[in-house]
Amino acid sequence: MKTNEHDYYSAIANWSFDDIDCIEENYTNWCYEEEIKKHVNSHAKILDLGTAGGEKVLECFPEVEEIVATDFSKEMIQTAHQNLAKSGKKNITFRVMDNLHMDTPQNYFDLVTARHTVTAPKQIYDTLKEGGYLIVRGVDKLDCWALKRLFKRGQAFLDNKPISLIDFEAIMDAGFKDVELIPLHVVEYYKTKEDLFALLAKTPILDTFSEEKNGEYERVPIEQDLFEKYVLENTTSKGIRLIRRYYGIVGKK
Repeated sequence: MKTNEHDYYSAIANWSFDDIDCIEENYTNWCYEEEIKKHVNSHAKILDLGTAGGEKVLECFPEVEEIVATDFSKEMIQTAHQNLAKSGKKNITFRVMDNLHMDTPQNYFDLVTARHTVTAPKQIYDTLKEGGYLIVRGVDKLDCWALKRLFKRGQAFLDNKPISLIDFEAIMDAGFKDVELIPLHVVEYYKTKEDLFALLAKTPILDTFSEEKNGEYERVPIEQDLFEKYVLENTTSKGIRLIRRYYGIVGKK
């Protein structure tokens, strides 16, 4: 069924992966969470875009003066508020906001973070203080490429330009300087085929949409025969292998 981006991501609703048994091996010496810590001090103000249920912010972000974490899904922000109440933290605010229509104050934040979400780099530039940083972690076109080729579809499958390059150029065009693009190579191993299927059900890896075009998004049922074929061909002693291709971007205002 075709839908717009907001309704598409809201329908997925559950972005917690705690119930999925998976180990990962990183082949790139760049860590999103460690990069965040490098660019802030205890007096910093952070804006986290696409926070989902707030798990990353609550568990991995450094102690700073203020964190505002947003998501355009009301359901996700409700989950984030529940998680915040359990944490007891007082310096974090969760609220609903569309990343592409930001209403945050200008020249306010020391750092803006965005993990696996759409962004409007010029609006991010405006909300950052002079000398502030943007840190992005994204999913690239060649992510899970063997899986996408088998199913003949998936996130950015038909796009000519890699997602990382689209983001990189947009961030430079927004006025950021010293912009770095870092390819991230990860191999994941899923304990069972049920674990892998749960990942595919929760994420847009095999769903039909383009990063190059602002069009409709479509959630497509996963064909069981193709899924079983992938599992058979990629089962190893460590688990069911999935080769991931992410990217990191750091830019300074």
